[in-house]
Amino acid sequence: MEIDLPNVIAEVMAAFARYEKALMANDVAELDAIFHNDPRTIRYGGTENLYGYREIEAFRAAGAPPRPAPPFCKNGLNTKSRQLGVASTLFERTSAPGKIGRQMQTWVRFAHGWQVVAAHVSVIDRPAEVRA
Repeated sequence: MEIDLPNVIAEVMAAFARYEKALMANDVAELDAIFHNDPRTIRYGGTENLYGYREIEAFRAAGAPPRPAPPFCKNGLNTKSRQLGVASTLFERTSAPGKIGRQMQTWVRFAHGWQVVAAHVSVIDRPAEVRA
């Protein structure tokens, strides 16, 4: 198993940056393209549990306003092979004082590029100490 190869880390980081840019711009077409079109793709959000690409696509189509980019507290990214990476992020929003957001994405390299196959976003009360 080839873990954390620098070139693979760079590819997943670029894919993650593409996702964040699309999210902040509310670019629904780009967000849809980033998630793998498969009934097994999952996205857990702050208020929704979405199973399968079609549910994720419908959620995005329902519309969400663009958001300002949250300041990141910590980003972690690791790869388990040349085809699998995990991005883990802590973030804060000024609109949610005393809270901290958590985001994780599992990325897989397909023939057409890197896509998310599983994602989770949640917000919790900010712990007394957040390791940055």
